[in-house]
Amino acid sequence: MATAERCIQRRSTGLRTLSCGNLVSIRFNSTSATTIPHNVGAYYGSFKGMTENSLLQLRQIHLSYRALPVLEVEDWSPASGQQWACVGPNGSGKTSLARVLCGQAPHFSGSYDRSASLERNGVAYVCFEQAKSLCDRDRKLDDSETRADASDPGTLVRAAILQGREADASFEHWVSRLGVSHILERGLRYISTGEMRKTLLLRAILSRPGLLILDSPLDGLDHASQIELRRVIDELLRSDQQLLILCRDLEDLPAVSHVMVMDGGRVLLQGERGAVLTDARTRSLMQPPLPPLTALPPPLERPYTLADDSPLLQLQGVNVSYGEHQVLRDVHWTLERGQHCAISGPNGCGKSTLLSLVTGDNHKAYGQAISLFGLRRGSGESVWDIKQKFGQVDTQLQLNFARGMRALEVVISGFFDSVGLYDDFGDRQRQRAEQWMSALGIAGLKAQSYDALSFGLQRMVLLARAMVKSPAILLLDEPTLGLDYYHRKLILRAVEHIASHSDTQVIFVSHSAGDAPACINQRLVFEPCEKGFAVRTYDEC
Repeated sequence: MATAERCIQRRSTGLRTLSCGNLVSIRFNSTSATTIPHNVGAYYGSFKGMTENSLLQLRQIHLSYRALPVLEVEDWSPASGQQWACVGPNGSGKTSLARVLCGQAPHFSGSYDRSASLERNGVAYVCFEQAKSLCDRDRKLDDSETRADASDPGTLVRAAILQGREADASFEHWVSRLGVSHILERGLRYISTGEMRKTLLLRAILSRPGLLILDSPLDGLDHASQIELRRVIDELLRSDQQLLILCRDLEDLPAVSHVMVMDGGRVLLQGERGAVLTDARTRSLMQPPLPPLTALPPPLERPYTLADDSPLLQLQGVNVSYGEHQVLRDVHWTLERGQHCAISGPNGCGKSTLLSLVTGDNHKAYGQAISLFGLRRGSGESVWDIKQKFGQVDTQLQLNFARGMRALEVVISGFFDSVGLYDDFGDRQRQRAEQWMSALGIAGLKAQSYDALSFGLQRMVLLARAMVKSPAILLLDEPTLGLDYYHRKLILRAVEHIASHSDTQVIFVSHSAGDAPACINQRLVFEPCEKGFAVRTYDEC
């Protein structure tokens, strides 16, 4: 087996994992204790079964998804007062563990014993897909067409947090502590990723759960917000609130007392923080070598031509407002041939709005000085004329992609710009898709189910999908969001490979200016100013 296949299969075979679901707070029925098994894996510290001091105990837990095993836990018994983190790469089983604990995955075998306080107060789970679920609900209920102002704000942030309760001193404290007072009267669909994370965290804290599970809480936050949220988490860790924090990276690990390390759906190590983190197996698991890359396929003949004497994108004095809220103010930006641009700025600054203007998704582009690929916006081009020139990778696409497809079929769907594969394809398209998977070091995944791949490997498959049609621009919106160290390096190296060996230009969007590939030679930065954010461009040599 080739080195690349060995490295990829290490990440994708064995136990499968599930994506996270919605925030829940549940109450349990009592269960009786059972015999403690002898095989509990590597454990640092004295082993104790379910005692009066235990918060819960999992024993001989087995969980399957579509007949495939996704989680096996022989024994885990955190004590009341201990603060735990569960660490592991994408696809290690952290989410499956959380789903068992909060009741979202009830069809498991084994014993799940709970303390009286946990049964009484339940479990709150804050994870990545909550925002999507809540916003999807608001979209279904949207009644903008029947309103005089043609605008439905949907569920307001205040209502989402309080869930029918009255605002009290605790609410006011945490609103101030998390800095969300300015968004309380906005709809959930109109706040940034970082603001949504803070909203959901505040909602969970106020439910006063017996166990609060935070899944990668720093994901999607700009640097300043990450610093502030770390302080909030440290404050919670020092309180009587019992926490379980799921982490993909060791550098994101807060000051917990105990750590569990997971790999392939199984517990590799568990116990006191210091001993677990200094174990060689932890470092080996979290920072494995990257698979080799191969030469890129030759560029595909495009069904369009690009003017040689015009920039690819040009915006002059662009403004965008929603009601009284101005999102973009006097934006000037030109993307010339050969430039690769990194767009950065804090949460809620307007990055997503800017992208929607250049991809044809925002009607507010009409009537403004916006030229795309040499044509003034609104000069007769269709949305699909614009979209065929972009290859796009973002988290929303990943979450919405059609189920039941093999990884190779997902890549082939890039020829049709479809979220799923609904058209017939030929041998030449299959061959080109295979070539791109090989070039990006994921050839070993082509026959595997896309659903069963880890979050990071799904992102790599979508990158190959974006490139099969040789787009003029590769648009990457927060491509490293939700990825562990290994998959983040995998993505950044692949983007650099594409920029160095093709004529596709890269637009790389991130809340962090430092999280970008080395090919970047232009930066567009949203900088705070008196009236919100000023957009400035910096060309680099």
